[in-house]
Amino acid sequence: MRRRIGAGAFATVWLAYDEQLDCPVAIKVLAENWTEDLHVRQRFVEEGRFLRKVESPHVVSVYDAGELEDSRPFLVMSYADQGTLADRLDVEPLTVPQALHVIGQIGAGLHALHRRGVLHRDVKPANVLFRTVEVDGARQVSAMLGDLGLGKAMDMSSRLTMIGGTPSFIAPEQAQGEPLDGRADQFSLAALAYLMLAGRAPYDHASLSAAADPGPLPPLDNGLPDDAEKVLATALSKDRAGRYPDVPSFVEALNSALVDHAEESPTWIPVDEDLTKPAPRPVFTLTPRRAKRMLVAVGAAALLVGLGTGFAAQRLLDTEHTISSSTGSISVTVPDDWTRAVDAESWRPPGGAGDEPSVSAGDAVGWNENQEPGEGVFIGVLPGDSLPTNLPRHPECEVQLGARDDQYLGDQATTVEFTGCTDGGITIERVVQVNDDQLLWVQVRAADRVVAYDVIESIETSGL
Repeated sequence: MRRRIGAGAFATVWLAYDEQLDCPVAIKVLAENWTEDLHVRQRFVEEGRFLRKVESPHVVSVYDAGELEDSRPFLVMSYADQGTLADRLDVEPLTVPQALHVIGQIGAGLHALHRRGVLHRDVKPANVLFRTVEVDGARQVSAMLGDLGLGKAMDMSSRLTMIGGTPSFIAPEQAQGEPLDGRADQFSLAALAYLMLAGRAPYDHASLSAAADPGPLPPLDNGLPDDAEKVLATALSKDRAGRYPDVPSFVEALNSALVDHAEESPTWIPVDEDLTKPAPRPVFTLTPRRAKRMLVAVGAAALLVGLGTGFAAQRLLDTEHTISSSTGSISVTVPDDWTRAVDAESWRPPGGAGDEPSVSAGDAVGWNENQEPGEGVFIGVLPGDSLPTNLPRHPECEVQLGARDDQYLGDQATTVEFTGCTDGGITIERVVQVNDDQLLWVQVRAADRVVAYDVIESIETSGL
């Protein structure tokens, strides 16, 4: 017997029982609507390959892979029956020995990834999974890293246009879009360690620019030795050159600093078979229509400046689709080609206490990666009572037109354009102050300026 335990834009995860392994397993199956997209299939299988590279009890294992009768690929993976670190911290804080136990196990998982040339890039409480294991005849709870959806081989690591990772936990170089190495994961692990030891995250970044330029590390203020604070400060250095050479060095230094607090840890999570709950399947609305244009003064002016060959160069497509977020509060009209990779799930924005509406669409999964750039749009709501002073940078583009303050449908906005990009197209970043405490982040990557602004001008919001 099986039940669904999670679902995303591209895959559904089921709980099942493997008779040969004699244990429960998680089966991740590609969503039906992506079966024929070869790029999506490749990315799905690639996650399995990353995980198969690593043999560690502290990284989610892939036991098997294959295809269903309808040709959808699947991965058979280890099942985290005891929830996540985020679940645990919602109940009560960890003791110092408990925190060191988890840090050591997750550090071992990261080191195993790094030795095989793989970065995780999204170490955070929700991606630390707990499962029941048997050690010397006793049931214990073990920690492991999950969700390598952002994982990349180190020699391929390059900037994602939509910066991957969670701002309160990512390294400054990751927020800035620089090439990464294992020290970026070390920074994230140190931020996680600080959270477990202090009961609060070291930073509560409300924007990507804040994550790119963090302030001094706040004191622990909990009676732990100064040496522990110095270790954390080293691993959380703004400059990666100031950090430990690798994750094991950081873990060893932290254990040494807290040696007087590191008594033997008990099995501190009770075994509960019902911790993992089924998740609702996300939905999105995909409605073909001719877009009704809402011409915005600044957008129209930008179009006229950029055309050069006259208004006849505008590419108004006959076949377009309107994509809506699962909440129905955001919609955007995009070219037909951009509906190959649609994600209508809500997202967890920087500094947000919960999920917010978002929607993205592109001509292929990975349209926002520099390795194989494509065309697409991302729109998401995030908290904020003022417009940011800095927007994500795009080193793959030659020219940046400085941030300009303008208006979008009567709301204050900041817009930055990047041209001369590696694919010859244009990238536009725009943030709109939609109300007193919410911003709308819009990012478009297109082959030409006309299409980019055509998409931007079609955005509609309701209920924000």
